[in-house]
Amino acid sequence: MRTILIFLFTFLVNFSVQANHQNEAYEPHNWGKFEIKGSDNYYKFNFELVEDQDVKKEIKNSKKTGIVSYLLFEDGKIKIDEENLPDYIKSNNGVMSSKSVGKSLVSYVLGHAICDGYIDSIDTTLDDWSVLNGTLYKGQKLIDILNMKAGDQKFIGERNFNSDNRIKDKKFLNVNTFPIKDVMDLPILQTTKKSRSLYNYNALATNVLMNYTIYKTGENWEKLLHKVFNLNARIKDKVFFHQSIREYALTDKSNYPREVGRYSFYANRYDYLRIAKRILDDWNNDTCVGKFIKKIYDQRISKNRKSYNTQSASQYSTKYGGQFHFDIKGLGKKRILAMDGFGGQQIIIDFDRGRIIVINSLDRHYNWKKIVHKKLKQK
Repeated sequence: MRTILIFLFTFLVNFSVQANHQNEAYEPHNWGKFEIKGSDNYYKFNFELVEDQDVKKEIKNSKKTGIVSYLLFEDGKIKIDEENLPDYIKSNNGVMSSKSVGKSLVSYVLGHAICDGYIDSIDTTLDDWSVLNGTLYKGQKLIDILNMKAGDQKFIGERNFNSDNRIKDKKFLNVNTFPIKDVMDLPILQTTKKSRSLYNYNALATNVLMNYTIYKTGENWEKLLHKVFNLNARIKDKVFFHQSIREYALTDKSNYPREVGRYSFYANRYDYLRIAKRILDDWNNDTCVGKFIKKIYDQRISKNRKSYNTQSASQYSTKYGGQFHFDIKGLGKKRILAMDGFGGQQIIIDFDRGRIIVINSLDRHYNWKKIVHKKLKQK
């Protein structure tokens, strides 16, 4: 009896500890990929490094804080560059998962698809894609799905289910690991009607956006990815989006034609910064994609949160638009775009100051207020 009690106590303690952590398996392989090669004309950074004791302390204690990489870019140069990457990441060419930062990157790709004429505009109505037949997403405006207000909160999303990827009554069904048509064919999606439009953060909305873009670009989908990341962002090394099917399934042609995109994205620390810099340049140069970003910024919506915490940009911001977080508390009217992912991934772009912060983390235990928010407040 005593042995059983000890086991139960140990299990409960360990479960409680794990519940406070936000880590998950590192899995760059085993899934199908949409892969983009590095550019021969990759962007070369200038450096003017300064030592920041707050950042160094967080990185040095990475086993406790979870943070393994920190980059700060401003005035056209990298000013802070600290990393403590585990060997298993180094052995994979340094690529790290974006987690939900990938949601924002899907939106950025979609913006290019609009600019290249594949999709009319953010006001396009999704009535031409048979995959959505019978579901509440059919006939909705693209901007409402971009803003996570598709009225899907009765069966998925953080608003009611404390998860962004699990469907109600389907506890073990992760919408990121099934082709979009298989998910849309679920009875619950074929019978549930659209509810009131309000902010409801969830993964299915992003996968609708990504796979609609794949559908609209057709055979030019990977050509578009090449343009976004290789030609425009000028990445140095290979980056990729995962597909929603395992690698071994790629040999089974019965899986096609089905859209199999998912927002899980992998890149190394400097290529994440290269992508962020390109977004900054788009905004500053008022390119077509820059205008897309400004338009979704103008149409951002309130998150209607009752409380906020200082763990991350997503938790400390009041507005959401086009798969990006906006209006971080305590920063006044600064125009700051934030991408935020599970476990502490952050890409934050201050358009007014020309400052970018990129963080890769294995767990969300670092002092976000000190090494991110405080930096954003600086003039």
